[in-house]
Amino acid sequence: MRVIVHGGAGGVPDDPEPRQETVDHAAATGASRADPVDAVEAAIRVMESDPAFNAGVGGAVQSDGRVRTDAGVMTSARETGAVAGMPGVEHAVSAARAVMEETPHVFVAGEPAVDVAADFGVETGVDLFTDETRQRWDEADPPAGSPRDHLSWLDDKFGQSSATASNDADLSDHDTVGAVAFDGEAFAAATSTGGRWFALAGRVGDVPQVGSGFYAAPAGAASATGAGEDIAKTTLTRRAVRHLERGEDAQSAADLAIEEFGELTGSGAGVIVAGREGVGSAFNTDGMQTGVAER
Repeated sequence: MRVIVHGGAGGVPDDPEPRQETVDHAAATGASRADPVDAVEAAIRVMESDPAFNAGVGGAVQSDGRVRTDAGVMTSARETGAVAGMPGVEHAVSAARAVMEETPHVFVAGEPAVDVAADFGVETGVDLFTDETRQRWDEADPPAGSPRDHLSWLDDKFGQSSATASNDADLSDHDTVGAVAFDGEAFAAATSTGGRWFALAGRVGDVPQVGSGFYAAPAGAASATGAGEDIAKTTLTRRAVRHLERGEDAQSAADLAIEEFGELTGSGAGVIVAGREGVGSAFNTDGMQTGVAER
C-alpha cells in the first residue's frame, strides 16, 4: 500500500515538527491497511483527532458558534460518499464512508448526515471545541440576528473573496486534511475539514464536492486543500487526475493543476496526487506538510 497525506496548505506553522510527526504517523497508519479505502480512512482519522489540524476536533467555528465537519471519499471504481454540515462528528471521513457503502446516495448533509453516522457506528455528540478555539470564538464578538446580520459581521472576518486574507485569518483556516492510497490495483481518495473560520453558518466549501476536494479514477486519485470556494469553482482534483489520464506522472499532474489553479483564481491551494507509478504534491502557498509511506 502506498499512501500520501497532507495536513493543509497555507502558511508555515510556528512549530512544524509535532504536526509533521502526526502527518507521518497518519501516512504510516494508512499504509498498514490492506484496502485503499481502509487506508485513507485510517490516515485521516489520525489527523481528525489532532487539534493542530482543521478537521474533527479543533475545527473552524461558523458564524453561529458551531463547529461543523465535512468530508468526502471516492474510489477508482467511482464509488463515492460525502457529508457536510455535521455538528458533533469528529470522524467525518467515517461518516462519508458510511454514505458511500450503506446508502444509495452520494451526498448527505446536516443533521440527517449526523443521524446516518450514528446509525452506522460513527460517534456523534462530540465536543469539537478546544480551549484555544473556544477562546478565539469568545473574543471575536460573535453576531446575533439573521443571516444578513451575520454577513455584515463576517465581511472583515472571512474576507471579501477566497483570495483576500483578513486580520483574523490564521493557519487553521486552511488545515484541511487529506489522503490518497494505491494498493497496486485500486485507488482511493478522501478529504476532511472543519471548513473556514467565521464562515456563514451552513457554508460548505470544496471538501465534500466530488472533483473539487477529492477525486479518484482508474488513472489515479487526488485530494486538495486551500481556498475552498475557488477550488470548487475550478474542480482542482478532477483537473489533477485529468492530467494523469493524459499521460503525466503524479508530480507533473500536481504541478500543472496548481499552476492552472493559480492562473485562474490568484488564490492559494495545494494538492496531493497518486498515480500508478508514484505520488506527487504541489502548492502555491507558503507551505503544505505532506507525508508518504509504503508497505
